[in-house]
Amino acid sequence: MATSTGPSGRADEPVPIISIFFGIVVRMYHDEHPPPHFHASYQGFEALVGVTDGEVIHGALPRKAARIVREWALDHREALVANWKRGEALLPMEMIPGADADD
Repeated sequence: MATSTGPSGRADEPVPIISIFFGIVVRMYHDEHPPPHFHASYQGFEALVGVTDGEVIHGALPRKAARIVREWALDHREALVANWKRGEALLPMEMIPGADADD
């Protein structure tokens, strides 16, 4: 689990990393605002991405990284929804295999 600035603005708040693939880091905060989403970062770009459709809600990713993240989100929608529910309940997040591990 990484330590970074979380939604409360505290610098020591743990930010769960739930997947890493092709240099893309995927995080999901605990007790986050709706709609269900995750944070994806890649080479200085950051985006909030919808759990249900894999679309960028806010921010930006390079086109190819955004496509990979979208496909990964759609392939792992059930696991992302389950992590969102764990986050709402303040339970530990589960790691989700990255796109580089998918067949």
